[in-house]
Amino acid sequence: MLYVILIAAVVIFWLVAVDRPVLKVSFDHGKISKIKGHIPPSFKHNLQDIVDHNSFAGEMKVYSQRTGMRLTFSKEVPKKVQQRIRNVFPHQGFKTNKGKKSA
Repeated sequence: MLYVILIAAVVIFWLVAVDRPVLKVSFDHGKISKIKGHIPPSFKHNLQDIVDHNSFAGEMKVYSQRTGMRLTFSKEVPKKVQQRIRNVFPHQGFKTNKGKKSA
């Protein structure tokens, strides 16, 4: 019985504590250095254009929530650049399979 409680505690800890973004993009002084997850081609093009004009380092994460997508940025990303990225972010481009039933 104790092992069941221990396994349940580990699973709950994993669901709460582990950072699981849908998309993670790392920037490195004028270029996109690493992309983890699916990124729509038009958003990638717009993001590359923003990064070309503004040299900075940092990262952006996109989380899927019930109300939609949430963007978070590291402290190194300037506020003006954050707003430009939010303006070109395609909220309809990140479709999830939640709520859809497959046959």
